Amino acid sequence: MSSSETPLWVQPRNKVILHDEGVEWRNGRPDYTKMDQLLREERVKHFEEGSLEDAVTNLVRVFEMEVTHKKKPEQWLSVAPDFWMTTNGGPRCTARDIAERGAYNLFIGEQQHYSARAETFDSSEKIFHTVFPDGFLWDVLEVFSPPPVVAFSWRHWGRFGGEYKGHAPTQKRVEIFGMTVGRVNAELKLLSAEHYYDNSLFLSQLASGCPVRAPGTAARSSPAS
Repeated sequence: MSSSETPLWVQPRNKVILHDEGVEWRNGRPDYTKMDQLLREERVKHFEEGSLEDAVTNLVRVFEMEVTHKKKPEQWLSVAPDFWMTTNGGPRCTARDIAERGAYNLFIGEQQHYSARAETFDSSEKIFHTVFPDGFLWDVLEVFSPPPVVAFSWRHWGRFGGEYKGHAPTQKRVEIFGMTVGRVNAELKLLSAEHYYDNSLFLSQLASGCPVRAPGTAARSSPAS
């Protein structure tokens, strides 16, 4: 399939970003220049352009970009109108749910070191943009089945470079691995995505940093001698 025949949403996300007439961005066009450079340096799999693995990678990256930066779900090119998502067999959430509550909240849920109920879309984005100042990178590892049911394994990683809920950054790489079963329609738009991964292991890596003074708490002065 030539690039002219390939749907835009299974091409590199930067091409999708450029086709943004009428798009309501949350904070303007996103810039992935730095993240793309890190991906080239740190990814462990490299797939041939036009391959199934390349298409799956592009589709998920476009989805992730749209979820994070496009305010209106009806402007997301990567998903069908009735798209739904689950994590670890939990309740289904729609594109509207994701746009309102935030992907991090729905992807993580209620855990020892994180409460999705206590966070908004904006607060969750601020937390993890602080934790991963270089970006939280994502890549496909292996694709096990072709459309319409696409099962694949993946890797998420980033440098723990900023404070996480009172825990000092370790500057170490945080990695999580998981599986997704995605279903696509004839246009290669996502109908559903079922994610499976150990979310407690992810958060325990962030809670491993030494405790720091809580933000907004004044440092205690030394007694006068």
